[in-house]
Amino acid sequence: MAAKKMAIIASKGALDMAYPPLILASTAAALGWEVQVFFTFYGLQLLRKDLSGIAISPLANPAMPMPMPMPVVVSVLPGMEAMATSMMKAKIKKKGVASLEELRSLCLESDVKMIACQMTVDLFEFDKNEFIDGIVFGGAATFLQFAGETDVCLFV
Repeated sequence: MAAKKMAIIASKGALDMAYPPLILASTAAALGWEVQVFFTFYGLQLLRKDLSGIAISPLANPAMPMPMPMPVVVSVLPGMEAMATSMMKAKIKKKGVASLEELRSLCLESDVKMIACQMTVDLFEFDKNEFIDGIVFGGAATFLQFAGETDVCLFV
């Protein structure tokens, strides 16, 4: 029996949206699935060497659990994004959840194919040296060829 296949499109680069594609990809790979993740637009940030700029915003994120309810107007105040990011990173560490760097490494070690969208690289004029080793650069056609044959295809 052939291994199951999963394709994921990662299009967001915020801290809270960085975890789902990496957790799903690494878990599926651990189950023996063949996995490819296509990182496009803001999701491409997750393949950069420096992840320090990955943040979370409480703005327009009403489901974000906060220690106390906050009106939307408070989330636009200066420093709120930094505070929310700091709180989330502290909670992640306290609960023993793997960091983004650890999850990314786990994916690479598990043979998850990570594709950086070449069109997005060109659009935002990124230098390929800004990205981690072990990824491939390709277009939508590269990804869709695989995605068309998968058991599970997700847009995150």
